[in-house]
Amino acid sequence: MFQGDEARGDKDNPHNFNSRREKEEAYESVKRGTSMVPLAKIVGSVGRYHDFDNQFKTDSIRVDDRLKSILTAMKAGKNMPPVSLYQIKDDFFILDGHHRYQAAKKLGYSEILSRIVELLPSKDTLENRLYREKTAFRDKGTLPQRIDLTEPGQFHLLEKQIKDHRAFLTQEGASEGISYQHAATDWYDTIYQPLSTIIRESNLIRSFPGRTVDDLYLYISTHQWEKGKKRKYGIGVDRLIPKNMEEFRKKMIQHKKEEYPEMRQKVTVFILLNVDGRYEQRIFDKLLALDEVKEVHSVHGSIDLIVKITLVRDLLSSDGELLAEFILTTIRKWPGVISTQTLIPGRSKVKKDDRCLI
Repeated sequence: MFQGDEARGDKDNPHNFNSRREKEEAYESVKRGTSMVPLAKIVGSVGRYHDFDNQFKTDSIRVDDRLKSILTAMKAGKNMPPVSLYQIKDDFFILDGHHRYQAAKKLGYSEILSRIVELLPSKDTLENRLYREKTAFRDKGTLPQRIDLTEPGQFHLLEKQIKDHRAFLTQEGASEGISYQHAATDWYDTIYQPLSTIIRESNLIRSFPGRTVDDLYLYISTHQWEKGKKRKYGIGVDRLIPKNMEEFRKKMIQHKKEEYPEMRQKVTVFILLNVDGRYEQRIFDKLLALDEVKEVHSVHGSIDLIVKITLVRDLLSSDGELLAEFILTTIRKWPGVISTQTLIPGRSKVKKDDRCLI
């Protein structure tokens, strides 16, 4: 918690407001207005640290009485004025409202109404440059939150999307009065949010360690709507995301969030196995135990087993990569497997299951 770091001269503690401000060279201030702030993000105190111990409590009877009165008022549902916070990056420091903060914690609140002044970091580091780019992009478009790209110098691509969308809205409305902020808000709600939601809910991010959903949004949208070049990844992307940004917007407006399509597709593959006869029954049983395996057939001839499997991949991966990973991490490791051959159908049609099977 808050431990009076300044009073002890603990300059390296990240909860020490003065040292944190100096380290980030955060002197330019911007008023951010009033909003709810998670209590977990409030990490320190700007002033009055000398009144509090490491639990943000005090032995002063006067202050205890004040805390009790605030607790009583909050329990009764009385509206309290917002606390005043300084923000440095994603951390917040209390300037005024220590007892309201303590009362909110005691009552089990997860967030508190706060009046925020942000101190922008100016020290020339890659992290700070990226943070300022994120903040500038958000502020210019008056967006509700920052876009979390991990590489600097990329926000001009998102700005181009907003400018193109502004031109479309202007043409559609036959009006010159559409502001950049209005276009940015509409872009955020009707283009960015749908595509980023599709990416997030499809768990696509698991295939790209160290990247964010917003990184993938930028990559996919830029290749679909700007570069227009042929890709190595799955053809399903074109079916899901039209080549034109406004066509995508028109398509997604027709859906509620819970109806958004998934950026995943099933791949059916047949695997032909040659196995050592001594292990055939054991391999047969192990195959049936795999969720991906739908059918196993023992046959006579040059092939011993025929296996039908169904894999699920994201639309940026290739069938070959997915299949190779599956086989190498399962079947090829088993004793008794001599060789494997895979067949990916080029075109398939399955009849309805309305016949007797023998």
